[in-house]
Amino acid sequence: MSREDVEQAAVRSSEPKRAGRAGLLGAGAVVAGEALWLALDLPEPALVSDLSSVTVAAWAGMACVGASRRHPAPLRRFWWLLAATLVLAAAGRALWTVQRLLGNDLPHTLPVGLLFAASLVAGTAAILCSVTAPRTGVGRARTLLDGVIVGLALVPVGWVLIFRTVSLADLDEPLRTAGLLYPMFDLMQLTILVVVIGPGRPVWHGLTLLAASLSIRAVADTIYVSWVAAGTYQPGTLVDVLWPVSYLLIGVATRLPAPAHFDRPDESGELPLPPWWRVALPYLPVGGAIVATLLSREPGGHTPLPVFLTMMTLLAALALRQSLAANENLRLVARLRQLAYVDQLTGLPNRLAFTRRLRSALRGAKPVAVLLLDLDGFKQVNDRFGHTTGDTLLTGLSRRMRRAVADDGMIARIGGDEFAVLVTGDRPAVPERLAERLLAALHPSAGEEVVGVHPSASIGIAEYGPQHISYTDLLRDADIAMYAAKAAGKSAYRRCTPLLRESAVGRAELIADLRRAVDEGQLHLEFQPIVDLATGAVRSAEALVRWRHPQLGMLSPARFLPLAEETGLILPIDRWVIHEACRAAATWQDRIPAATVAVNIAASHLRRPDLIATVTEATAGAGLAPRALTLELTESALIEGSDAVLDRLSQLRELGIRIAIDDFGTGYSSLSYLHRIPATELKIDRSFVARIPEDTRAYATVEMVTRLAGAFDLAVVAEGVETDRQHEAVAAIGCVQGQGYRYGRPAGLGELRTVLAKRRPPGVTDVAESGLTLT
Repeated sequence: MSREDVEQAAVRSSEPKRAGRAGLLGAGAVVAGEALWLALDLPEPALVSDLSSVTVAAWAGMACVGASRRHPAPLRRFWWLLAATLVLAAAGRALWTVQRLLGNDLPHTLPVGLLFAASLVAGTAAILCSVTAPRTGVGRARTLLDGVIVGLALVPVGWVLIFRTVSLADLDEPLRTAGLLYPMFDLMQLTILVVVIGPGRPVWHGLTLLAASLSIRAVADTIYVSWVAAGTYQPGTLVDVLWPVSYLLIGVATRLPAPAHFDRPDESGELPLPPWWRVALPYLPVGGAIVATLLSREPGGHTPLPVFLTMMTLLAALALRQSLAANENLRLVARLRQLAYVDQLTGLPNRLAFTRRLRSALRGAKPVAVLLLDLDGFKQVNDRFGHTTGDTLLTGLSRRMRRAVADDGMIARIGGDEFAVLVTGDRPAVPERLAERLLAALHPSAGEEVVGVHPSASIGIAEYGPQHISYTDLLRDADIAMYAAKAAGKSAYRRCTPLLRESAVGRAELIADLRRAVDEGQLHLEFQPIVDLATGAVRSAEALVRWRHPQLGMLSPARFLPLAEETGLILPIDRWVIHEACRAAATWQDRIPAATVAVNIAASHLRRPDLIATVTEATAGAGLAPRALTLELTESALIEGSDAVLDRLSQLRELGIRIAIDDFGTGYSSLSYLHRIPATELKIDRSFVARIPEDTRAYATVEMVTRLAGAFDLAVVAEGVETDRQHEAVAAIGCVQGQGYRYGRPAGLGELRTVLAKRRPPGVTDVAESGLTLT
């Protein structure tokens, strides 16, 4: 497109804007001219007033047509109906003018009344088609009735205030009587507009100008009706300016831009609660209508016929409004019930519905079984493809599982990726067969395999029996069996057995007891000496935590440390061990300053930034030199370490803390991490040492590791030395230090200090005979 074409297009697009501004200025000039004409009491004021109203109304109607072309599709019907409203008003006022010029003082004729009535209908329809109006037919009908109720309630009030002195004979002409009801129609439309705007929405300035237009027209019609009722109205007074002003405001609204967010609100979303006055709006004027009806009664006790008929119509409108409200309440109850008992993503019953059905089934005499299903590795799907894809997969899997269950049970979604099946009554399929059907239904489809999605599930089965007190016990057993299926390799099912239940319950109770063990002083340390293989002198001692359980007695670390790592309790246990070990080592520093203490550190603790603070606080609090503390770390913990972990280890070395790689050779042994980790010693795993006298490959492995450690300037500790032959082998290979039952079993601090006090280096035998034989 050439530059000239762009300029011509810009000119063409600016022409409607200039025309619209010119029209607005012209309409404003007409209104101002009318006001000036009437204020100066110039000739033919009534004709000037009529021509002004017709002109401004017609211009405003054309402006609405232009706005319908500029604004988005959701606003076009609104503007077209508003244009029809103004054109009909202009036509009615023009016919009024013609008939008045023909000699009819106030021409309340049938054609004029029909045009004005059509204008009111079109205006009301325009309001109900605005972007904030209710979407449903019931909502529109309710809004319309709100306006009708307010309008009808004002009739008795108007009767008492305005029409009480008007005789019934003056109201025999239906058209004249209808003309006196214009204020009621104005307030009805204004009420509908207030309801449509509603709470919690940003109000479009176009609707604000429309509300101002209706308010001005209501004031003008009220003054007109009161003057007509009093017989004092004369055409061409200043009050006549209010009608073209109301039309002018609508024209101004057409110049405003469309609302930024003109889409209708989503009814499924959470809408703000309406204020109290919004709920009471259609009912507040009813009280005034009742009082006005009582005041309007004639001396004979009769109610004026217009007031009586209006109140009967008002009661009918209220009854219809209440029926719509009751219907809406029923729909709301149904919606709330669906939200309460149906999972919104999959359409399956939710946990609450499943629980209610389960409790109801347990009250009967028929057998009840529960299958608890958890999707395997579903978190990886969300992490890889996003939650939207995960939700889509969940929806598809739920349909497949629903078809697999069919009529043999009730399937529900009770968690993020957790489902449950309730099987009751005379079951056509036993729970195990149903579990097999569910696993088959979850077999990945061709499309899922292409993108690398392999859905599977672990299923736990539990049948209600005498061992269950309530439905929670049954769900607990199904959960126990489900986790047993996961432990068995996933994509499997397991039935809850008494042994499985006892193991799980005992495990849960042990975890609960472990939470109290540190605070209640149930943990204590034992120390196993690490000796110099050449001299037999104790060079260090490894602190080993023990749990003196109040009921179960002494528990080994293998019994409770895996639970501690799984539940996160390993962190407070580690902190306690570090502090206690440092305090213990401080007690033998005066006898053997070179003897150190070694403490095992969990992988989760290694990843925490407060590890350095814990270690420095423990050594400083015990008065122990940092060089006297060794932190033992497994290979897996070191391999999983990030750069931050390596930096943390370097800071510990700079403080003087020694770093030992524990159980070397059993994990992911890698030469690369030996280059990066600031270790000071390697501890060869006991599995190699145990086979060293008979297995040449084990001997070669230990020898190779020893030479490798020497190349990296690392001390070597042989773990698990229990026999003389093992001792002789590791000593011959060149291991510097050894640890195991051959040199001493784990024992309390008192026995270790006894060994340290002897300090006799003639041979290892003396250490073994020192009394460290606690089992």
